[in-house]
Amino acid sequence: MGGVLSREFHFTDQDFERVRGLIHAHAGISLNPGKRDMVYSRLARRLRACRLQSFEQYLNGLEVDTPEWEQFVNALTTNLTAFFRESHHFPVLAAHLVNAHAVHRRPLRIWSAGCSTGEEPYTIAMTAINAFGSWTPPVKILATDLDTQVVEHASEGIYAMERVSKVPAEEMRRFFLRGRGRQEGMARLRPQVRSLVTFRTLNLLGGAWPLKGPFDAIFCRNVLIYFDKPTQYRLMSRFHPLMPPGSLLFVGHSESLAHAADLFRLKGKTIYEPVIRA
Repeated sequence: MGGVLSREFHFTDQDFERVRGLIHAHAGISLNPGKRDMVYSRLARRLRACRLQSFEQYLNGLEVDTPEWEQFVNALTTNLTAFFRESHHFPVLAAHLVNAHAVHRRPLRIWSAGCSTGEEPYTIAMTAINAFGSWTPPVKILATDLDTQVVEHASEGIYAMERVSKVPAEEMRRFFLRGRGRQEGMARLRPQVRSLVTFRTLNLLGGAWPLKGPFDAIFCRNVLIYFDKPTQYRLMSRFHPLMPPGSLLFVGHSESLAHAADLFRLKGKTIYEPVIRA
């Protein structure tokens, strides 16, 4: 009890339920009841920044049209990612890209939906460069995220060395430039890698998407875990028309599309392909 009583701001069960309702209504995110402490610590920063005295004041302000919505969503969006995360996906992607280009003879399009700070789409770009043996592979990558701040950071392509510590040594030498002087301890992706990726802010559960298919591959990894099953299905039903026969959908290690079997069927380990409808 001591930890609760010593908190800077009073945070009631009602406050927490209001937060859960607001983030679900605005972004489709289903916050687990066990996330109460996380919610408090992240939103307490916003109370301080806004110079407010209570969660009630803060949440009352959110229920009117306010620029704080963006900060609210950013604060509650978890951005845990890494280069070559779930590495079994990338050899599959490499083979898929080469085969798809041989069949279609056109530029291939990939969407990283929920790109966070950019490690995923840049890994896709490095995979494409290696797969085609060219700094200018026939690939275009769209990377989107709800969080405006991480999208801005991702577009810069600059990372602290600890963030790239698990990048294989050969890829590190080939694709990154190490910072010197004031940039010591930082690494920047080469322009050839960055040029393959276009970053945009996008709410997956928002209105009409300002993008069109076809996409030869979509990465939506560790995003679905934030949504309830009906919301997941709704999102899959929006992906499906954008994916032609033979395209691939990559999801996270703890995610399954068993409840969307009419839309996608399992192709490999957390890899799906669209069901072709008659």
